[in-house]
Amino acid sequence: MPERVLIIDDEEHIRRMMRLTLETAGYEVGEAGDGFAGITTYGDGSNWNAVVLDQRMPGIDGLETLRRLKMSNAQVRVVMATAYASIELAVEAMKLGAADFVRKPMTPEMLRNAVAAVLARSVPVGSPVTTTAIETITMNGFSILDPDKSEWNAPEQRRFTVVSPAGARHEVLVQIDEEVLDYVERLTHRRLPYESSFWTDQARRVLADYIWSNGDVPKIRKLVLDQLDRNAILSAERWPEQTPHAQSRGAQQ
Repeated sequence: MPERVLIIDDEEHIRRMMRLTLETAGYEVGEAGDGFAGITTYGDGSNWNAVVLDQRMPGIDGLETLRRLKMSNAQVRVVMATAYASIELAVEAMKLGAADFVRKPMTPEMLRNAVAAVLARSVPVGSPVTTTAIETITMNGFSILDPDKSEWNAPEQRRFTVVSPAGARHEVLVQIDEEVLDYVERLTHRRLPYESSFWTDQARRVLADYIWSNGDVPKIRKLVLDQLDRNAILSAERWPEQTPHAQSRGAQQ
């Protein structure tokens, strides 16, 4: 029996494209035009193997729909889809139990890969994640695993493992430019050393942004963190780690 996928999206032409893509790949597909209709159609989940869920919809948005789907069936497999992604949104969706996060507009291959990857994983059990830490972020079918400190080549580098939708593992290095450390120090009046988890967080964002924009890992397997946006600077100001150097300078001011 073919696996069944429910598409919840308020844009009819997007639903049509996704339906044709998934039906061509051998899935049975159902549709719902908003979150409320999607929750009703999904029911207890016994008739569905996966859900492709839009984030921006009238009525209730994708995150609230995801919460309610999880209440109906804690094992629901959800691929979130949006044109307005951010790492914060992806992390929040995954804390609620989403399995993947794909970009709109998406290619047919990207959608097929994401759905296939979600269905290939072991069935999720229990409640949504409630901790503040997410060890794996999945975007466009690619899972970004957190780096192991023991595998750092140097303190200014972060080596991530990225798992493709087909299961292939790729090592991607993110180099932290020294000038960006100086930039943060000038603006925040504190020195966050290379070893700080702040830089791991920012390096992950660089990699996630690349995968989100390109739907693939970088060909040369290396990226550079050489600039930060305003939100990152605000985050650096509040980051819990602070070196003795920065503390003593702050006491002198």
